[in-house]
Amino acid sequence: MPDQNSTPDTAARGPVMQPSGREVPVAEHFVAPVLDDEGRAGIETQLADKPSNLWRDAWSSLRRNPIFIISALLMLFVLFVAAFPTVFTSASPDSQCTLSNANGAPTAGHPLGFTNQGCDILARVVHGASASLLVGFGATLGVLLVGILLGGLAGYFGGWVDAIVSRIMDIFFAVPLILGAIVLMAVPVMRQNAGIVTLAIVLTIFGWPQMARITRGAVLEVRSAEFITAARSLGMGKLSILFKHVLPNAAGPIIVVATLSLGIFIVVEASLSFLGIGLPPSILSWGHDISAARPQLRTNPGALFWPSLMLSITVLSFMMLGDALRDALDPKGRTR
Repeated sequence: MPDQNSTPDTAARGPVMQPSGREVPVAEHFVAPVLDDEGRAGIETQLADKPSNLWRDAWSSLRRNPIFIISALLMLFVLFVAAFPTVFTSASPDSQCTLSNANGAPTAGHPLGFTNQGCDILARVVHGASASLLVGFGATLGVLLVGILLGGLAGYFGGWVDAIVSRIMDIFFAVPLILGAIVLMAVPVMRQNAGIVTLAIVLTIFGWPQMARITRGAVLEVRSAEFITAARSLGMGKLSILFKHVLPNAAGPIIVVATLSLGIFIVVEASLSFLGIGLPPSILSWGHDISAARPQLRTNPGALFWPSLMLSITVLSFMMLGDALRDALDPKGRTR
């Protein structure tokens, strides 16, 4: 009697006799090996460790990426400064300005010194963070709404919808972001209503084509998937499929571009304020402080250095975060 624990790969059987007396050979067949407890445990471990979806795989990659950790910490620090400025300074950025302290050196309670108007540099740097971030987040939100809507419709429906949206994108792509913002902010109506909301709207007008193009490409890649075909076969409407299935599965590139765009919009706001056509002087901005401190570069370099440093840290954190997200949400990039 053969041993029950043995699991040969193949087993041969003898010929089978038919009623007619003719012998019919039987082909060899394969016998699957019997797994012991250790083998079954190994397979179960591999199945348990396998990521269940793209987002879990991306989060696992981000947790091991030092660039993501550093950029996230820097971003959280900047957001905390903008949300709770009184934690870092008790001085008022404008009301306590004294000309006797003009270009003064650091003193107790004023560790960064004073501007040429006698204002506390630390107070202006800390309180100026909120305006730059509000413009950046507002413009990014507007770009997301317009770009996702138009890009999603163009990519999913195609045809004449895609043609019209693509031609409109080409027109706006021909106008650089900063140049278009300068021209539009120079209009008297815009200058009279200059503020955070106005500047965010202007940046949205000239910034949405990039988001729309990325969304269109992502939707074109997803709309031919099998689960989209299955949704159509179940009788779901086109708009329902677009917003419930296509766009959520195309969110990876959109998130990456939104993070990078946030840093770009903060730079554009500072550049426009530096030129004097962005936020009004009544709103604290790093761009205003950099422009005001430029003539005192030799006599008081700190007034220029500290707002420039905060601007650089803010933009760098969002750019690094966008790069880390792009690497994590790109399955082809992770396999290389």
